[in-house]
Amino acid sequence: MTESATTPEKAAPGAATAGDRSAEADPQKLTPGEHPATADTVVRISGLSKSFDGRLVLDDVDLEVARGRIVSVIGQSGGGKTTLMRCVNLLERPDRGTVEVAGKVVHQGGRTVCRDLARLRRTVGMVFQRFNLFPHLTAVENVVLAQRKAGVPEQQALERAVALLRRVKVAHRGLALPDQLSGGEQQRVAIARALALTPEVLLFDEPTSSLDPEATREVLSVMRELAADGMTMLLVTHELPFAREVSDHVVFVDGGRIVEEGRPEEVLDRPAHARTREFLASYGTAS
Repeated sequence: MTESATTPEKAAPGAATAGDRSAEADPQKLTPGEHPATADTVVRISGLSKSFDGRLVLDDVDLEVARGRIVSVIGQSGGGKTTLMRCVNLLERPDRGTVEVAGKVVHQGGRTVCRDLARLRRTVGMVFQRFNLFPHLTAVENVVLAQRKAGVPEQQALERAVALLRRVKVAHRGLALPDQLSGGEQQRVAIARALALTPEVLLFDEPTSSLDPEATREVLSVMRELAADGMTMLLVTHELPFAREVSDHVVFVDGGRIVEEGRPEEVLDRPAHARTREFLASYGTAS
């Protein structure tokens, strides 16, 4: 599809009516009040452990993410950060411990108790390191697809997809296929897709690790706006200055365990644990 093709903004019908907006969250302003669950804690993990082929990857991890808060998980590669993230929406099944999402226990004692995984994954939006867009679908179709599978009417799904692509500043590329998009554009489409079903929490797994500096700035700008709008986020990141800027809580994971956690200025500027100081020194951020 060429650049001269009609953009989805032109192809889509007019804006939703006030009645439509009252029935669904406005994608232009994502605030905590838009999300249906009322519990203060959106994600609660207790005593979580996970092994692969006899190797302990996560060891007795406890973690909470409160509504409207941003928690950044930092640590070296292979330390268990991504596995922790994937256990939240059960892309990986923990061996032990409890996972609670939006006030409901979804996994406990090595057993999945959630009967509707599709609904869970609508509650927990995820943005992957490698984008994971469907290569045969355009940007707007990628954002529409999840909504259609959830039963959203086609017209409503299209309008919301266009609005979300506009929200992440890539609406002008809505008719492009993923291989026609830059890495930063693909990741912004992936963010729009994750937002499409108004999740309770967004998970970001190293969203900028495969991007060049310019694309990284574009993606972090979108994430910064989501943070300002009050979106609940749990993110794995190596962008320590960004984590310092937007996070309410920073967690340092090493060897499958939480070594240290606290407010950004505590963990990043005044780390109490020697291993944290050693890790930060490798980034030149330790005080």
